[in-house]
Amino acid sequence: MNIRTRSSAIIGAICLVASLALTTASADEPVAPRQAAKVTLTKVATAQNPSAGAAGPGGTVWIAERAGTVRVLGPKGLGEPVLDISGETTTDGERGLLGVAFDKRFAHFYISFTNLEGTSTVDEFAVRGGKIQPNTRRTVLTQTQPYSNHNGGDIKFGPDGYLYIAFGDGGAGGDPHGNGQNLDTLLGKMLRIDPRGGKPYAIPPDNPFVDDPGARDEIWAYGLRNPWRFSFDAGTGDLLIGDVGQSDWEEIDWAPADSRGGENYGWSRMEGTHPFRGATEPANHVPPVHEYDRSGLGCSVIGGFVYRGKAIPDLKGQYVFSDYCDGTVRTLQMKNGKVTGVSDLGVNGGETVSLVEGCKGELYVLGIAGSISRIDPA
Repeated sequence: MNIRTRSSAIIGAICLVASLALTTASADEPVAPRQAAKVTLTKVATAQNPSAGAAGPGGTVWIAERAGTVRVLGPKGLGEPVLDISGETTTDGERGLLGVAFDKRFAHFYISFTNLEGTSTVDEFAVRGGKIQPNTRRTVLTQTQPYSNHNGGDIKFGPDGYLYIAFGDGGAGGDPHGNGQNLDTLLGKMLRIDPRGGKPYAIPPDNPFVDDPGARDEIWAYGLRNPWRFSFDAGTGDLLIGDVGQSDWEEIDWAPADSRGGENYGWSRMEGTHPFRGATEPANHVPPVHEYDRSGLGCSVIGGFVYRGKAIPDLKGQYVFSDYCDGTVRTLQMKNGKVTGVSDLGVNGGETVSLVEGCKGELYVLGIAGSISRIDPA
């Protein structure tokens, strides 16, 4: 979600804006567009301001609606809400129900939302027989948000079985509190916790800052502005993050599956590969693998997934992403953490707010106006 501070970004639904420039550039040098896989978008359902989704039990896809409901996408479309927290959240600014995730065994369901006070909250529910057990609900983690934008809010389980949580820098513009580079706050960070290992959670012993008295133990990576969407490559375990920029550059960050954490992605001293407002690049800055400027329509990158489905063989192994304002679905071809090609798939999801990976690796595109579309072979 946007994710970016500008008047057109917060209009009615979700604050994500603009589109990917037709000429994209990697973090290192321009990359020529490649021959794109031939795909089409098949509309499979309509939701009320869908914001996120996750693969669910029985081959279903669970869709979060920003106002606070969760509905299950099955062969016959969306069902009635299986969860409704609409009385506990608000769509003010960039708030709402922002992320959902299942653990590996579909035994627990997690939601990430901002409560009525604007506090980011991650709650857990037990799941039995594919159904949420409301009486098992408990709060795992909370984080106060100083402003109503840059909440982040995406959640995913990594290949290691731990829960990763993405928080933005706290909002306003330009990171006024310096949260991105401050290791004593959870804002502007990627967190890694064990939600079942303690009350309310445990810290994985190999987290990178557990022995640092000046840093929060939950932190896995830092220097993020608003990591609205991130994912793990189901084939390799690599981590990819779409981090929304401030004024000029959108970026996609990457970490290999064998990373030990601690990456500094640069914000707010860097925006992409560029010093922000005259700052000096940190010595440990990990530059993005891809960035694009706002010379076109681009303004809010929507991170996606590496395609590991079977329906579109020509797309396999490519990272699929979009931009809220542009809506065009694009891909990166990568090898050993380097971008080797960029493609425009020639389809548009509208004001794309999220991509969702189903149980078999097929991808869905969510438009904030309500469309839920599957990426199919043309």
